[in-house]
Formats: sequence, C-alpha cells, structure tokens
Amino acid sequence: MPKKPSSPNWTQVARLLLTSRLLDELEERELAPAGRVPYQFSAKGHELSQILLALQLTHPHDAATVYYRSRPFMLAAGLGLKEAIAAGMAKTGSPSEGRDVGVMFSMQSRDNRITVLPSSGDVGAQYTPAAGWAQAIQYHRDVLGNQEWDKAIAVAHGGEGSIAANGFWAALNIASTRKIPMLFFIEDNAFAISVRSHLQTPGADLSSNLRGFKHLCIIDGDGSDPEDASQKIAEAVANVRAGKGPCLLHLCVPRLMGHTFIDDQAYKTETEKRNEAKRDPLTRLQKFLPDLDWAVLERDVAAEVRAAVDEVASWPDPEPRSVTDNLFAADSSANCQFATDNANWQFAQQTEGTRINLIDAVRRTLEAEMTRDPRLLVFGEDVGAKGGVHGATAHMQEKFGDGRVFDTSLSEEGIIGSAVGMSMAGLRPVPEIQFRKYADPATEQINDAGTMRWRTAGKFSAPMVVRIPVGFGKKIGDPWHSVTGEAIYAHTLGWRLAFPSNAADAVGLLRTALRGEDPTIFFEHRALLDTAIARRPYPGDDYVLRFGEAATLMAGDSLTVVTWGAMTHRVVESAQTSAGRVEVLDLRTIVPWDKSRVLESVRKTGKCLIVHEDALTGGFGAEIAAVIAEEAFTDLDAPLARLAVPDVPIPYNMGLMNAVVPRVADIAEKIQSMLAF
Repeated sequence: MPKKPSSPNWTQVARLLLTSRLLDELEERELAPAGRVPYQFSAKGHELSQILLALQLTHPHDAATVYYRSRPFMLAAGLGLKEAIAAGMAKTGSPSEGRDVGVMFSMQSRDNRITVLPSSGDVGAQYTPAAGWAQAIQYHRDVLGNQEWDKAIAVAHGGEGSIAANGFWAALNIASTRKIPMLFFIEDNAFAISVRSHLQTPGADLSSNLRGFKHLCIIDGDGSDPEDASQKIAEAVANVRAGKGPCLLHLCVPRLMGHTFIDDQAYKTETEKRNEAKRDPLTRLQKFLPDLDWAVLERDVAAEVRAAVDEVASWPDPEPRSVTDNLFAADSSANCQFATDNANWQFAQQTEGTRINLIDAVRRTLEAEMTRDPRLLVFGEDVGAKGGVHGATAHMQEKFGDGRVFDTSLSEEGIIGSAVGMSMAGLRPVPEIQFRKYADPATEQINDAGTMRWRTAGKFSAPMVVRIPVGFGKKIGDPWHSVTGEAIYAHTLGWRLAFPSNAADAVGLLRTALRGEDPTIFFEHRALLDTAIARRPYPGDDYVLRFGEAATLMAGDSLTVVTWGAMTHRVVESAQTSAGRVEVLDLRTIVPWDKSRVLESVRKTGKCLIVHEDALTGGFGAEIAAVIAEEAFTDLDAPLARLAVPDVPIPYNMGLMNAVVPRVADIAEKIQSMLAF
C-alpha cells in the first residue's frame, strides 16, 4: 500500500532541484563540449513538477514510463547521482551499462518504491506500456486476488510534442475505455524541438480538446509554481489511486535551454526567452522558501555534483566482450527455462489418436497453459465473444472469463504496447494480431520489446507470445491478408520466431514459447489452419519442442531441400518421385534456425534448394544460402538455389496467385534439374 500522502519535504525538493540544475549546467558548460557526455538533454525548467510527482509515487507496485528529459524525476525516484552521471558518460555502473543513450532510463523498484520501465528513443512509445502496467494492476488485484496491488498506479511521463504520436492516443483510448489506474503526466513547454504547440494539437490546448473524453479526469496547472504544482499533482495521484479511472495532468513549464546543448533556440523570440526565464521554477522555489539558506545548499550540492563527476570519470568503460550478452534469456538454445517444477515436460509426441486441425491444436494448447498458469491472458481484436476471426479462441472467454480473455480496441500499437507493460508487471500476455500485415502499426513496440533485455543489461525483459496468422488462404489470397514477411522478424533483434507446418509442431512450439522467457512471434499459416495436410494427433498437455531443431521429413543423399510453413507440404509432395535421393528439412523455427542440421545435410548431399513463400529478394532463404556458402562452400556440387515468390505482393485473383506462389510442379521441376546437375 502507498504511504499516506503528506506535504512535500521542501528542503528535499530544493536539494533535488539544485542537483539536477547544477548537473545540467556542468554538462552544458563543460562535459558535453568536451565530448565526455555525447548526448545532453537539459531538463532546466522541468525539474520542479517532476520531483514533486516522483515523491508522490510511494506504492511498491507503482510504475512510470519516462522520456529523455526525465532525469529530475529519476533522481527523486531513487536513482543515484553517480548512476545518472555514469549513464551520460556511458560507463559501467549506469542503468544500461553503456548500451543505451544516457537519458534512456530504467530502474527496478528500490526500497519498495516505484519501478521505472525502460524508456524508448521513439517519442510517444512510452504510453502504451504504462497502460499495460495499469491493466496488470487490475489483473493482479481482481483476477489473481493479490491485494498488494490495490491502489497502485501507472504514470506515463511525456512532453506535449508526444501527444501527436500514435502511442498517446492508443493509450488514452485504452485507459478511458477500460478505466484503468493510469496518470498521463504531460509537461507542456510549448515547443517540440522547434515546432510550436498549435502544430501539435488544434488550438495548442490539449486539455480543452479532450474535455469530451468519457471516464477521463483532466487537471491543468502551472508546473513551475511550487504551491500550484504540488496541489495539482497530489490531487491527480489521489484521484487515480481512489479508483476513479485515468487522469490527464497537464502542466505548463518553461524549457530554459534548447532541445539539446547544441540547440541555440533561434526559433524563439527574445520576448519569449525573457518570459520563460521569469517562470524559472528554481527562482520561484527560492521565493517560496525564503528561510532556506540557499547559498549554503547550492555550495554543498555543487561540491557533491563535482565530486561525483570526478569519481565517475574514473569508472571503467563496459567490457567489449559483453556487448552480445542479454539479447535473449540465458537458456537461449531452447527458448525456455527448464526449471525444477517443469520436470514433467514431454519431448516425445503422441502419434496415435484423433487427428486435429492446427487451429484446434493452438486453442487446446492455450487452454491447457491457461489452466496451468493463472498469469497467462489472451487478448486482441475479436478474440472474446467471437472467439477470434480464425476461431483460435472460440469459447475461451466462457471458460476463463473476460478478465483473462478479452477484446481490445482496433489498435495494434495499443495491443503490443500494453502487452509489454503487462509482461514487465509479471503477467504472461498472449496478444493476437489478426493478420501479419496488421502488425505493421506495432513495429515500434515490437522493436522496443525485442531489445529491452539487451538495452537494460538484463534488468528488464518482456516475455510474451504474439500469435499472427500469415500467408495465403486455402482458397484465396490478396496483398493485405496473405503476407508472411518472416525475414523482417528474423531481422528484428531479440524476438524468437516459430513457424509450424502441422498441428503437433504447433502444440510443442507454442507451449515452449508460453513457458519461455523471451518475446516470441508465433506464425499460424492460414492455409494450414483447418486443412487435412496439417492435421496430427494431439501430442499431450506437456509436449514441448525446443526451438532451433529442424525436422527431417524425408531422408536422402543427393539433394537437401530446406523449407518451412505451408511450403513444407508442397516440397514433400514434389519429392515423392525422388525418394531416397532428396532430404527434406522443415526448419519449424526461423529464430533460431537449425544451422547445424542444415549444414550437416548439405555436406552429405552436396546440393541445396531453399523453398519459401516470402518474397525472393532479402527473404530468409538468402540468409540460409549465405551461411551455406560461407561454411560449406567446398562441399557443394551445384550452385545454391532458391524458389520463392517473385518480388510482388500476393494477388487476389487465384490464377495470379498460383502464378507467384511456388507450386508442387514448380518445385518438382527444380528438384529434378538440381538432381541432374
């Protein structure tokens, strides 16, 4: 539970404000020009409201997302001065261990206080993860019955420039429709670098424009006035803690320096600069606290800042050999943590019994894992009452309730961003994106989630499983619903990617992903969801498949064919006339892919054909071919070959679609030509 709110300790506020101010000025005057701090973003003018807010966040499950001007908030939230300096200098001992820009902060809970979620360099990306944490607060309290989370809140901290970003509106929609305990803390300094507020929001007045939003409390204030800022911040925090839903706290502040230390603010008039200087929160706090010995305090803080800078300058730089650490969880080869409580995991699949569709295998696995792990929740567009547009979640809301299986608004940014926040709050989200093309608006959140463990040197991660139906349908294709695009996600750092070709593999790979510690994208091919070729007996409620282990579907000694997804079945059919000569490998996972098994086969056969559904140029087949050329070149008896979709989208007309997607006849012809080479 949070501590009872009280009046600020104004001496503490003054010390923190001076610390931030003097550190900014030392960086601007000395450290940045000398290159000792490569990036410098001043918080001058923003300090007071940030400090007052941080001191209000006393619940052990409070969380905040911050942005590049949030160092005063971080200092007040418990980040050490030396840590903050080390961050700017990219030293060991900084929050990211020198991996991220110095003002991209994160902080695990300290002394039962606030958690600061990893910040992003993408403006506006901070909002939906905060919404996800706020949703997790409700889930912990209402679904898991953990009353320790009661009264906790999530705060998203940003400037007024970020309110034009997709993430802000996605989070605002989630927060208002679901009435989650979330505070939008907007510091309005009237300039997004040089762009004025009237170009960010109509009339330059966010609060006025949002008055019509239901279930949203709106509070305006002066962020540089000690009395007004203190009162408004306390009111906003209390409102959200009381369970009244989200609140937008819109505070006006001056930005006394440029966007960065090299920005001379030539776009501001001299009158504007003078007026901003009059609103300096340090000057106003000095007038508000006339009895405080400011000269002594400033002397002490200046000495402390200088001593800290001098000490941190001698700290070591990060060890270069460590730079590849922490992209994935420790057990990266299997993508799962084989803990003692998982001793009953099953690696041999059941091969008898009723054959089930791939889509039924997905649903059955989800249900088994949701029964096993109450932290697991499923959400997305139409997954609730409808049961998903493909039927993967049919009747699951009836079985598990709308707290665990629920519909979202039509916002992929909101779906994935909120999943990020939920996962950091200890839940296991399984969001569904209806089709691969629809994931594009969530690209920013997907990229951020993948690099989170690396960017925070292993302190934070966002394990989740994103289910995405992909590829052409069994009777139809088109440019919007038939995308696979696995090569893009193979190049998206920090994500696992599974691409099963049958129901049994779908069960094993999905279960491994659900029990794993890494974010995973799980592709479900539309042409395999309910077709006979992908049906298999259900392999059991504990069946798992390690990632990175290809399946040998046919053994042969003259040609290796590597494939995955729906192409697997076409390859097997096309190779039947050459049984014993063609070895067919189904990769099953793209990240990681079974390089050793592919190389072993190619060294035996001396030839390799790669068949996939993605576009040819830059497709994942090119990566496989490059590895073979680099590591098994002297074993080759023929040029490497690829069959893929030419560089066009999948067409709507069936005749056109069949002209571009590799057919059985096309593959068979290529196999015969390579065998004859």
